[in-house]
Amino acid sequence: MSLMLKMAKPLLSAVLQIAVLLMGLSWILHTGAQAMNYQWQWQRVPDYLFFFEDGRWYSAELIDGLLVTLKLTLISGIATLILALCTALLRLSDSKVGRFLSFIYIEVIRNTPLLVQIYLLYFVFGPYLGIDRFSTAVLALALFQGAYTAEVIRSGLLAVDKGQFEACRTLGLSRVNAYRYIILPQVIKKTLPSLTNEAISLVKNTSIVSVMAIFDLTTEGRNIVSDTAMPFEIWFTVAAIYLLITLSLSGLAAWLEQRTRKGH
Repeated sequence: MSLMLKMAKPLLSAVLQIAVLLMGLSWILHTGAQAMNYQWQWQRVPDYLFFFEDGRWYSAELIDGLLVTLKLTLISGIATLILALCTALLRLSDSKVGRFLSFIYIEVIRNTPLLVQIYLLYFVFGPYLGIDRFSTAVLALALFQGAYTAEVIRSGLLAVDKGQFEACRTLGLSRVNAYRYIILPQVIKKTLPSLTNEAISLVKNTSIVSVMAIFDLTTEGRNIVSDTAMPFEIWFTVAAIYLLITLSLSGLAAWLEQRTRKGH
């Protein structure tokens, strides 16, 4: 019983702090709206999430934009992991050319803004390569996030004991099987919190591709605001949706980390 109380106290404290923060934020918004003579229209927000027509429910603009954001995140995330793993392996390889190219890629990407990279890919390289806007967005996000994720994976590879590599060679495992069954599971376990941060950053960075007229969640929110003049309600709703996605990723990562600690 005492153990349950000890566990409940931090949770209760966190809930109270969040409640106080929300109450303070609500008071600030209410006061600011009164000073601006702004009329809240929260009752109209559900119309931009779902609508009912001909006996069926349909997704509205914000949900359609959310689906585009999730699709963009998923495809970019897979491409990011592949690119990051290849880059990290090149950084640790015996090839001088491979180390040099991976170093240049990481330094160039990490030291230039994502928005500039998107413009270059969209207006310069995209038309030359003949790729559409969505593919350009995936490429831009994967290149940008891959440079950061590569360093995370490289640190995880360096943290694996060298004896593990020697044991794989002693057992006669091929290089691919050694990484697949022995090395990479340890790397993921060691770098899971950092990889989660990169995934969350990827979700947030998808909002920047709205400059390419991709109808993601941010673009749909901006279009609705321009049509309805409801900036507060729409942008708070968009922010809440992004927050829900990132909190879900954090919760999933925490669950996976707990399972790895238990040896699953």
